[in-house]
Amino acid sequence: MISVADFMTRDLVTVRESDDLALAESLLKLGGIRHLPVVRERKLVGLLTQRDLLRSGQAGAPAARDRAVSEVMTREPVAVRPGTGLAHAARLMLERKFGCLPVCEEDGLLVGIVTEADFVRFAADVVRDLDLVSEAVKARERAGQA
Repeated sequence: MISVADFMTRDLVTVRESDDLALAESLLKLGGIRHLPVVRERKLVGLLTQRDLLRSGQAGAPAARDRAVSEVMTREPVAVRPGTGLAHAARLMLERKFGCLPVCEEDGLLVGIVTEADFVRFAADVVRDLDLVSEAVKARERAGQA
């Protein structure tokens, strides 16, 4: 079984509850990312997404950029453990319409994140590998016919 730990992004960009939305927005833009885990002492306490900023009218609004991340973030987001099966995580994301799943140890320590983009990359790799196998089989069949 492929687990979330085999697949997750470990090099995380995070924010704290007290950080302002201007910083969070900058981190999202600079990192080319859409999800920011919110941590307190390395433990997950929330999740701030690009969509959260847009929904709350914060994105680019000068007066609102000083507000704290805690005012907009999703508290106690659904998270998975590193040993969770990748297929289970994918189904959870599809069924609940999540763009990401934070990955936490049992004590809440944030250790990674799995995103839609990670699954697209994985699917592209699988399709590429299947294409290579298919071409090899066809070449072998052609060689056998000669």
